[in-house]
Amino acid sequence: MRLPTFDLDVLRTFVLGIDLRSFAKAADRLGRSTSAISAHLKKLEEQVGTPVLNKSGRGLALTPVGEALLGHARRLLELNDSIFDALNQTRTEGTLRLGVQEDFGEWVLSDVLRRFALLYPMISLEVRIARNAELLTLVDSGNLDLALTWATGHASPYVTPLGQTPMHWIGPHDQPIPSRKVPLPLVMFDAPCVLRSAATEALDRAGIAWRVALTSPSVGGIWAAVDAGLGVTLRTSMGLPGHLRVLEELPSVPSLAYELHRNRQQPTEPVAQLATLIRESLERHLL
Repeated sequence: MRLPTFDLDVLRTFVLGIDLRSFAKAADRLGRSTSAISAHLKKLEEQVGTPVLNKSGRGLALTPVGEALLGHARRLLELNDSIFDALNQTRTEGTLRLGVQEDFGEWVLSDVLRRFALLYPMISLEVRIARNAELLTLVDSGNLDLALTWATGHASPYVTPLGQTPMHWIGPHDQPIPSRKVPLPLVMFDAPCVLRSAATEALDRAGIAWRVALTSPSVGGIWAAVDAGLGVTLRTSMGLPGHLRVLEELPSVPSLAYELHRNRQQPTEPVAQLATLIRESLERHLL
């Protein structure tokens, strides 16, 4: 035997009429005519196979079947509405693509992304953590909306300088700097790298011989190599592990500027708001 399928619109009319104690009021609330409401009730009784309402004085009262149906109808409508609520929560209002230089990644992103998600819960974020050259190429090609990078003199049409942070020579806590009698071992990114260039230029000016002892594609790899005693590096103090130390014995180096690149002159409101959150986070952490 094939069971009939309840019409949810009919059930909604039935439940609302009972809740309002008036099917005329239900018709007004639903924007339907009283004849349409009567047709809904007739259809419901045909599906159930028995009356669900009886006249009671000037009004209507639930029959025993109608009383049992009411609870089931409420649960069906609640389930239907919860499904649509859940589906709506998975919809997005677009995607925002953010690029971040690796040094900023861990400690800036968690703060910025948390605050952005509170403001724009329905916007999907794509975050790429990479080196300067890759990020700038992606912004120029329109594949990133926003990128936080070091200032390298890149000719970007839509760039906002944000500030500067000191660079430091960094080495392990428990090991001295190698003797000047041998080239200073360096742990660096592959060239081109703005910090690598700053390190070698400072050493050349000071007449200190150097050699690249290890290159790593990630900041985490650089920290690990320095901790292992393979050499020293030049970086900012952002994300500096506690087991490494800033070295004061090597030549001074200038501060490093950082900037925000957009892929268009007039950003959308969410992109502009994300840029503001990034700037505020950097001001709290670096200034």
